[in-house]
Amino acid sequence: MEIIPLLLLVLVCAALVLGYPVALTLAGVSILFSLLCIPAGIFDPDIFKSIPLRIFGIMNNVTLLAVPLFIFMGTILEKSGIAGRMLENMALAFKNFRGGLSISIIVVGALLAASTGIVGATVVTMGLMSLPVLIQQGYKKDFSTELTLGILQHHHQLLSCHHRLIMSNAYQRAQNNMGIFSQKTVTVGDLFIGAIVPGILICTSYLVYTIYQNSKNLNIQFLPDSNAPLSEILKTLALPLILIILVLGSIIGGIATPTEAAAIGAMGAMIIALVNGKLTLGFLKETSEKTAIVTTMIFTILIGASIFSLIFRGVGGDDLIELIFSAIPGGPYAALIFVLLIVFLLGFILDFIEI
Repeated sequence: MEIIPLLLLVLVCAALVLGYPVALTLAGVSILFSLLCIPAGIFDPDIFKSIPLRIFGIMNNVTLLAVPLFIFMGTILEKSGIAGRMLENMALAFKNFRGGLSISIIVVGALLAASTGIVGATVVTMGLMSLPVLIQQGYKKDFSTELTLGILQHHHQLLSCHHRLIMSNAYQRAQNNMGIFSQKTVTVGDLFIGAIVPGILICTSYLVYTIYQNSKNLNIQFLPDSNAPLSEILKTLALPLILIILVLGSIIGGIATPTEAAAIGAMGAMIIALVNGKLTLGFLKETSEKTAIVTTMIFTILIGASIFSLIFRGVGGDDLIELIFSAIPGGPYAALIFVLLIVFLLGFILDFIEI
């Protein structure tokens, strides 16, 4: 019977490849598949009674309350143009270095990734701003494209606040599903600390690669001198940096819960927008609408993934997973490598939230 859950996985992946929405695919394909399995006695229809409880559990989760607050913070930083001014002023700080613009993109991308998270418009905005300037300054087109999109996307996956929240929640739910009620807690702060070393490594690797590429490209032009006062540069860079340090520092240090830190971040972002003269009623309306859309997307995906996991277990998915891991030689480390390989392959068609 292990072929049944495997068939469900194949159908879901096929629907995703065809371009159907992820959240609706996970829930819809799973429910239709389970309905076909009921007459054959493979799926117990009483399992459907657990779906409302799962949805209520997601919507009633206090930790996930931080998600819309973090999204609101990131949307304000993106819509107010803070990201663009940070990039411009950071480039001025490296204007005396060959390839200073590319270095500034890496640094600003790493700083903003922790706050903007899943707000993908920031990545697009940074790319639209920096890509034409990079090409104009003499950078190669392939290198410029990889820098503006690839690097920012990697930072976004490693350092995003929302991913830590969802992973912490997923770990606790996995223990519940296994019948472990004396749970081992992995806090969001622990997950952030675990991401520090990989984040530093990937940033350093890109910096080294960028400096190496810049040293070979003699066509790169130095940035022109700017008359921008030092106080303006410091104001643009200091306020977002202070906000990010307060939010992440309070979570990592255990001073505030993720929800409290997210509230601080949302209020701090509004203060930054006010200082920069962007905080208006129309601005708040636009950012609130964008926050609602992105938040709805995230929670719809979480609900769809919860329904999929419930039905996957109902058709014998646990037995399939146990069979696969028992057949892998090498113990826990080989199993870990196998899981990482699956996540890597799923990354071609899914974002981290869906995986």
